[in-house]
Amino acid sequence: MFGLHRKLAITHLASGGLITNYYCTSQCGHCLYGCGPRWEKEYIDEETAEKNLVAMKSLGCRRIHVGGGEPFLNLDGLKMVCGMAKRLGVNIDYVETNASWYRDETTVLDILSSLQKLGVSTLLVSISPFHNAYIPFKKVKDLLSACDKAGMRVLPWIWDFYREIDAFDDRQTHPMSEYQKIYGEDYLRKLPGRYWIQLGGRALQTFGKAFKNKGHLTIRLTHKGGCPELEDVGHFHLDLFGNYIPGLCSGLSIRREDLGRALDKESYPFLSALFTSGIDGLFALAATRFGFQPSRRYIGKCDLCFDIRRFLVVEKEVRSTELQPVAFYYNM
Repeated sequence: MFGLHRKLAITHLASGGLITNYYCTSQCGHCLYGCGPRWEKEYIDEETAEKNLVAMKSLGCRRIHVGGGEPFLNLDGLKMVCGMAKRLGVNIDYVETNASWYRDETTVLDILSSLQKLGVSTLLVSISPFHNAYIPFKKVKDLLSACDKAGMRVLPWIWDFYREIDAFDDRQTHPMSEYQKIYGEDYLRKLPGRYWIQLGGRALQTFGKAFKNKGHLTIRLTHKGGCPELEDVGHFHLDLFGNYIPGLCSGLSIRREDLGRALDKESYPFLSALFTSGIDGLFALAATRFGFQPSRRYIGKCDLCFDIRRFLVVEKEVRSTELQPVAFYYNM
């Protein structure tokens, strides 16, 4: 059985990113990290940025992306991060943005120029109906135009939605219900088949309405054994609090200082249970020690896992190193 006699250890990092902030102008229905305007307006500080970048580099990762939240909500902070990465010899593949900060072309061209001098050559610009629920598409189009003039490369995420979004009034926002009215009631359900969406964070709520749900016993019997995805380092993140997020499992965390060595069960009981025994192990731990009882049906094991962790943090007020940031569980 996977992981039964092993300890979780993150000893090498392949490709990942730095989360500068969880505060965001949008509250997108698919957001893995539950970002939005209700978060505190906290941004990564210089000391944490340096320690995160040094940790990434020491474990083999020399190319990263920068994301949030919306990184451009603190331009000085973003420049600090980019400058720090340049000084430490860590290349920035791209900076993620939703374009909400666009005001006028002259200002934006100055901003883009300042980032290019710090080694930023590409912006990942969000293009999706989830973002359009909060951001007029004209801002996105104007930012794309400014990038073209500035010689800033663009990674559109994703271009396939451009025509669908542009069919609406680009000066207004448009909720998912408008897309379903025009493109069909099954529009939402089909989205994960069109581009990568991790069914975690706020996506669990959004797609819980569109997908078939299962009982907890069925899920536990289906997913016997540990969770190997916890040691996946192909798209990792370190955040503004010094938390390493294992396996894209938002709301789970490893202290930056504990990277590079095996985690002990005493300090990381919940992660240890997941790694060695999977969702069934976490369920048993939460039920036995904290009285967890499932109150609904679930999309799958990640949905059940989140509900257990939300119960621990919100209802039982468990404050653990591995269930961070706490605000994640309150801002979903």
